[in-house]
Amino acid sequence: MKRIISTSIATSFSIAFLLLSSCKEEPKVEVDQTVALNKWFDDKYEEQLQMSPLALTAQGRKDQYDKIDDLSKAAEKKELEWYTKTTNELKEKFDYDSLNDADKTSYDLWVYQYETLKEGATFENLDYVFDQMRGMHTRLPSYLINFHKVDSLSDMNAYISRVKEVSRGIDQLVERAKEQATAGNLPPKFAFTTVIAQTKSLKDGTPLLIDMNGKIDALLASEEITAEEATSLKEESVKVLDEYFSPSYDKLLAWLESEVDNAEETPTGVSRHEHGKDFYNYRLKVFTTTDLTADEIHEIGLAEVARIKGEMMAIKEKVGFDGDLNSFFKFVNTDSQFFFPNTDEGRQGYLDESTKYLDDLTKKLPDYFGILPKAKLQVKRVEAFREQDGAPQHYSAGTPDGSRKGTYYVHLSEMNAMPKSTMEGVAYHEGNPGHHMQISIAQELESVPKFRTQAGFSVYSEGWGLYSEALAKEMGGYQNPYYDFGRLVNEIWRAIRLVVDTGIHAKGWTEADAVKYFTENSSISQGAIVAEVQRYMVMPGQATSYKIGMLKIQELRKMAETELGDKFDIKGFHDTILGGGALPLELLERRVKTWIATQK
Repeated sequence: MKRIISTSIATSFSIAFLLLSSCKEEPKVEVDQTVALNKWFDDKYEEQLQMSPLALTAQGRKDQYDKIDDLSKAAEKKELEWYTKTTNELKEKFDYDSLNDADKTSYDLWVYQYETLKEGATFENLDYVFDQMRGMHTRLPSYLINFHKVDSLSDMNAYISRVKEVSRGIDQLVERAKEQATAGNLPPKFAFTTVIAQTKSLKDGTPLLIDMNGKIDALLASEEITAEEATSLKEESVKVLDEYFSPSYDKLLAWLESEVDNAEETPTGVSRHEHGKDFYNYRLKVFTTTDLTADEIHEIGLAEVARIKGEMMAIKEKVGFDGDLNSFFKFVNTDSQFFFPNTDEGRQGYLDESTKYLDDLTKKLPDYFGILPKAKLQVKRVEAFREQDGAPQHYSAGTPDGSRKGTYYVHLSEMNAMPKSTMEGVAYHEGNPGHHMQISIAQELESVPKFRTQAGFSVYSEGWGLYSEALAKEMGGYQNPYYDFGRLVNEIWRAIRLVVDTGIHAKGWTEADAVKYFTENSSISQGAIVAEVQRYMVMPGQATSYKIGMLKIQELRKMAETELGDKFDIKGFHDTILGGGALPLELLERRVKTWIATQK
């Protein structure tokens, strides 16, 4: 009792003292900037998310589940205005100099993303709306099929509403494409040809109808809906496809067919467009997060091609091949032992072997990483309506809560374009320890503001993916020397990209010039080479991110090994690279240097 009374008296005295003091001068309240800053970031990121129903769904949420994004130019302008306002607010509310290192990184990252978006608005008519790689005409149906989870009647009604929304979105994009055409900015003819074929395969809505019926049947089987409701939903699905989806794709097809003859048959890169050179320099800045010029990147590529060829020669001699390197390229590229049959059994074999490589290496991750992903990974064939012969494999992230697995997608329509020799390395790049691991860890981070868990920088993620291919060799991968050669094929592929991308967009190379250089310096199949070069032509700059990012991560590791000596810990280094989410290279280097200082 005495203790309680004493405490009460002391508290009363303190309150009285504060009241008296407040009559003279209000005390300055010290605010924990970390808590306040992170709350600000989380609040603003939620505002940003609410502008994108598609982003919400990608994260496994069902807010605005019946909508898709506004795909108009006006919506982009509105987002930039919002970003301008919030960035100004950030600078006004928080004292940068008093922030700790982690908070400064978050602050700098937010400002960096804003400034990049602002600069890019200048070139809105130069980034093609429809092409064979990124067009929303295939991404939206794929999105609904793979991301729109249906657990209830309301979810299915939202799906049907979204199909109607897709119609609105496609119409908006066609208007934007028309503006680009008026400005003289058309993609190459090969892009039109592919997009026309894709549109024709989608316009009757069959892929979506199959998915919708399957999800309705699953609801019926789980007794979430009645038979009458299932029948009604199927009728509504057909109706919305017939009345909204198909007409919008018919309009898209009509526009594509009206413009295809105006597209260039043998174009050079984006520098052929007005302001194209400035646009390409901007894209290099976006995709490398550096100030490297096209000429500098070109020279780095040439040097890397020469270096990797030396390592290839060593493997050629190791396996006892009698002939020069180009003859070895031809052998690896044509001998039947390096390919699966071009049959359904062969396609399944590719998926099964890729899965086994990933499963085996995943068991070794704890020896090289302290932070491990919780999310699961699956290997799948690309849907038929967007599959292309020889097109590059890719990864699609799962949800932060793990309810949707991460997916490594493979194009398997032409097995002669999918050699066994490169299969192992690509699996590591797209799966573990590559994209799946990096992106899953980022999404699962709890030590950074949420916007950082979803940040994306190609030079970081693709650089990590390529670094992972090399790391897998340290971890015991590539026991087959031909598959180790395949690892080098993948690496020289990325080095060639530095030469070819800059050649196309800054040095006047044609598609034929790029294919010739690629063919002379790699064992990649002709079909894959053509698909790659055509990809670079519609996605300027992106292909440079892989090798530039890998070289930077290797440089940072060497720096850490040199400065720390016996204190260097591979787990600690990898956790430092992955534990802050995706970052521009300058911020990544700053993070590594801070870690090194703490280890000395």
